[in-house]
Amino acid sequence: MLILVINCGSSSVKYQLVQTDPAEALAKGSVDRIGMSGAVLSITRSDGYERKFGLEILDHTVAIEQILAYLQHAKHGVIKDKSEVEAVGHRVVHGGQKFTGSVLIDEEVLAKIRQCIDLAPLHNPHNIRGINAALRNLPGVPQVAVFDTAFHSTLPPHAYLYPLPQVLYRRYEIRRYGFHGTSHYYVFQRAVALLGRPAEELKVITAHLGNGCSITAVDGGRSVDTSMGLTPLEGLVMGTRCGDIDPSIILHIMGREELNLSEANTLLNKHSGLQGLSGISSDVRDLIGEMEKGDERAKLAIDIYCYRLKKYIGAYAAAMGGLDALVFTAGVGQNSPLVRAKSCEGLEYMGLVLDEKANQDAVGKEADISRPGSRVKVFAIPTNEELVIARDTERIVKEGKK
Repeated sequence: MLILVINCGSSSVKYQLVQTDPAEALAKGSVDRIGMSGAVLSITRSDGYERKFGLEILDHTVAIEQILAYLQHAKHGVIKDKSEVEAVGHRVVHGGQKFTGSVLIDEEVLAKIRQCIDLAPLHNPHNIRGINAALRNLPGVPQVAVFDTAFHSTLPPHAYLYPLPQVLYRRYEIRRYGFHGTSHYYVFQRAVALLGRPAEELKVITAHLGNGCSITAVDGGRSVDTSMGLTPLEGLVMGTRCGDIDPSIILHIMGREELNLSEANTLLNKHSGLQGLSGISSDVRDLIGEMEKGDERAKLAIDIYCYRLKKYIGAYAAAMGGLDALVFTAGVGQNSPLVRAKSCEGLEYMGLVLDEKANQDAVGKEADISRPGSRVKVFAIPTNEELVIARDTERIVKEGKK
């Protein structure tokens, strides 16, 4: 099945055109600076052909219209007509408690996704915008919502409930939801294949490390705990997000600095994390470069980043009562040997021993980076969230036709 995978942000649309059998991304790219001057559409085909085009793109409807136009362009594209697109899969960040799996989109589903806006005000409105734009450009083509939160719907109550008055959970659905679900699911399945054992037997920790970071405990194929919570702010230190902090800190700062709610939200989400700690950059690559030049702020930021990650690895191994494999994925996880090494230092007592050369060699590729004989395997695995979305879209569409 030929599926267009769409991931909408406030001023961008990322896309892939995926053939599911055999699995291949025929083309991928993005539209950036939607509604601004200097909008750019990029396209990269599976044969390596790459181009960027400066366009006037006023909204998401025009963005998807242009994506489809270039996908069927005689020179730049990969299809002859947009009618070849058999379904559209949409990444939707938050499904709340309403969605525990992917669903075929109709008016009722759209209404429920809108009801989740309060839980993800920075993400769901843009996801809805992308759905509406695709419906206008591809009328009659099945559209499927694939939720970041769905993989974590198996969390038990002792993992997802916060120690707050229960009336707040019942009234506002305040609980741990978790995110990056499609990524955690994909790399867990790859780890199962690499280990050559049934998923039901395995205890695996998956660490998705990018600008946003989350770590998940997967026991017997089910997510049983994850670091992100009600929103993607909780958990690990991230590029610009603080992760775990004493809740009173922000109340203290709001009083001292006279910040309103919006300013406090911006502080925690946009000016904290690695950016706030270092005062240099939110990018791990930049900080490692500065650290190697002797910058102490950069070194401290990386030390804190890896220390927090190591604490979660130990905690989740304890929560599951054992560990068979640890997986690093996403931009930092699959490309930074230094972060992987520092995060695993001192975990030899758990039977987790890195192979230094294998770790250094594993940049952007799938590899076993543990030493031969290590009881706990360690893998670097590039994620493929788009393939998960495409396959789930295909499954939902086929089930709908039965």
